[in-house]
Amino acid sequence: MNPQAPGTLISDTADTGKIKAVAAKDNVTYIKLRSHYKIPCYRFLEKIFHCFAQSHTPIDLVVTSNVEISLSIDNKIHLPKIISMLERYADVSVEDDMVIICVVGDLKWYNVGFEHQIVEALKDIPVRMISYGDNCDVSFVMRRDDKKRALEALSQRVFS
Repeated sequence: MNPQAPGTLISDTADTGKIKAVAAKDNVTYIKLRSHYKIPCYRFLEKIFHCFAQSHTPIDLVVTSNVEISLSIDNKIHLPKIISMLERYADVSVEDDMVIICVVGDLKWYNVGFEHQIVEALKDIPVRMISYGDNCDVSFVMRRDDKKRALEALSQRVFS
């Protein structure tokens, strides 16, 4: 490693507010499901998650309502089988070449203001999904082509 090369700076003295880091995960597949309404909505989530469990495929992120689910996975080995099972219960759309951008820090609900910084940084970047983990992270699924622009925008807005 070249100590003079630019890279990630980790410092106790940097004042970045509540946000502490931004990271990216490549090779993500985004899946959107909309119920066929053939089963009661209280069983919809159970049936969908069972398809992934049966195929031993972990889900990275998930956002749900009673009739729609958006999720991301990073293992496509069993995807054709999973899609076949999912189509029994929902309309399925799949997008490859996606990434997860994750903003990490002390992002509890009462630490107001970090949301504005993140949304302002990503205002011109199309996002497929947003997942908020109430303690320490906000994650976004977006196209791989937008990864560099998103990371730069977040870095500039949050760490400048």
